[in-house]
Amino acid sequence: MVRGSPTSGDRKRLALVALSVCFLFCLLIIQFFKIQIIEGEKWTRVAKRQHQLVVIEPFQRGLFYSNTAVKEGHPEEAQPFVVDVPKFHLYIDPESIPVAYRDELASALSKYLKLDCLKVREQFYKKSRSRKVAMWLGKESKDPIQKWWSAYAKQRKIPRNALFFIQDYQRSYPFGKLLGQVLHTVREDRDERTHQSIPTGGLEMVFNDQLQGKLGRRVILRSPRHPLDTGQVAIHPEHGADVYLTINHYLQAIAEEEICKAVTKANAKEGWAIMMDPKTGEILALAQYPWFDPADYRAFFNDEKKKEYTRVKGITDPYEPGSVMKPITVAVALKANAELKRQGKKPIFLPEEKIPTVPKVFPGRGKPVKDVKTHRFLNMYMGLQKSSNVYMSTLARRVIDALGEKWYRKTLQETFGFGEKTGIELPGESCGLLPTPGKMHPNGALEWSAPTPYSLAMGHNILATSLQMIRGYGVIANGGFEVKPTLVRKIVKNGEVILDHTQKKEPRRVLEPEVIAELTKAMKYATKAGGCGARAAIPGYTEAGKTGTSEKIVNGVYCKDTHISTFIGFAPVKEPRFVLLIAIDEPEKKYIPGIGKNQMGGTCAAPAFSEIGRRTLEYLGVEPDDPYGYPVGDPRADSKKADWVKETQSLAEIYRLWNG
Repeated sequence: MVRGSPTSGDRKRLALVALSVCFLFCLLIIQFFKIQIIEGEKWTRVAKRQHQLVVIEPFQRGLFYSNTAVKEGHPEEAQPFVVDVPKFHLYIDPESIPVAYRDELASALSKYLKLDCLKVREQFYKKSRSRKVAMWLGKESKDPIQKWWSAYAKQRKIPRNALFFIQDYQRSYPFGKLLGQVLHTVREDRDERTHQSIPTGGLEMVFNDQLQGKLGRRVILRSPRHPLDTGQVAIHPEHGADVYLTINHYLQAIAEEEICKAVTKANAKEGWAIMMDPKTGEILALAQYPWFDPADYRAFFNDEKKKEYTRVKGITDPYEPGSVMKPITVAVALKANAELKRQGKKPIFLPEEKIPTVPKVFPGRGKPVKDVKTHRFLNMYMGLQKSSNVYMSTLARRVIDALGEKWYRKTLQETFGFGEKTGIELPGESCGLLPTPGKMHPNGALEWSAPTPYSLAMGHNILATSLQMIRGYGVIANGGFEVKPTLVRKIVKNGEVILDHTQKKEPRRVLEPEVIAELTKAMKYATKAGGCGARAAIPGYTEAGKTGTSEKIVNGVYCKDTHISTFIGFAPVKEPRFVLLIAIDEPEKKYIPGIGKNQMGGTCAAPAFSEIGRRTLEYLGVEPDDPYGYPVGDPRADSKKADWVKETQSLAEIYRLWNG
């Protein structure tokens, strides 16, 4: 045997070693294939969880803007009712923080944030890479914590991104409680699945789909040297659309201030005011007192008494309108005249006609209809001026006799919109109740019976919301055209108008011009000497309107101690800039020496109309159309030149001749 030559045993061992190495290499290849190919996605996700953090890039929810274009000749300016303010949420990465420092950190953060130390400490011992410690921090809170943490983490060699902030946006209200019931707000907590805001009601709820944006995504590496406030934006956020309202912030402030004064002075439960442009249907102000503060929404929704203040009573709560329905009754009668004229028949009455108005019994009524003060004879102008129940019931009877009950009801619905929703962009609108012949109430009683037309003529046996009444008066104020109330002028997203209400269509005429002329003339008497609404007169301007006082139903019966008192009117008369409703709910029942009964619409609601109307016209820059129509003692007053003085004196003389 030659020394050093391999034996057969050595060759076998060498082959075995080679095979073993090849086998192990194959195993490595298989394992590599399994990890990289078969389970590649799984281990990629694990690696990303360890080394990457996907942070949500917040979007800005759409804003609500004031109607700054309401003043003619003035450029439109961006004036938001609500804004999204940048805020920060504080997070920690417990697994990156050594146990030895956790209690110290929790104690320090609880002092900075003024939070319960035990609750903060709990977050440090959760098995998580991301725990929320505090929400909605302002920059004034974030910056001191950020500065302190940078030094603390560096000194103790803790990863800087073990404590980090994520930016978000929070609703804020530049005008505070202004327009609270209409706007509402969004809850502090978000939808867990979509991370979208949750509206509490109002316009925030109605336009939630348009106001919502889309979240973005930012990918950040987990590294002591890589702070979490930087990184690559994978998906850019998409901001929500902005809603431009018809409401003007200045007019809204006027209305809220004056309705507060009126409710307080009348010692009432609550009250509201609605102002609308009768030509466009744009709601210029919608005020309500007591107020709802969106920034403090929890205090209202957690208190059953305060919760009702979150509703817009002018659209959700229908009531019997009372005497403010009487101009509508006159309009129906005048429209009946026009209809009979088309048929070649005689009119049912003439505006100057001398009609007996002593108490009388009408069909289906067991008791006679009477007025607060008995009048022997009245014409149409006196009927509205004195708010005569007997006169209005007489007109209703003539309408029924000439054209029937169905025509009467159809006119109330199709001309003025009673019994139908206005379609205003707010949740919870009521359609009210306009009785229908042959239809039953839930209690089995007929909605429409023999005495119904006479009750309707006086504003009873019908339920209407304040907005429905505004719509009805809008038809009178704009010259007889159908009007649709709206709160929105346009919606804009990324500079593109996606909804536009500023381009108006030609409205449908529902009342003849001659009807409007006679009715407006009659309504002017109501705010002059001898009228129930004299306290509604706007110094320096012409106005037309009507008062109303109706008993509320308590426990199923009319209560003589609780009322809802209203005044509705428009100004100036020839070219009305607004139609305005004032409603005072449950004013104190008492007598005010030298003025009258506090609970009457002419006492508690009419003055608010006058003050809001005056301030509104001055703000809009409308020149006085009655430059001599000022109160006695004002140097501008001239009783001989003031508007409607001669007409009022002439009517008073006729009244004295007829009634002694």
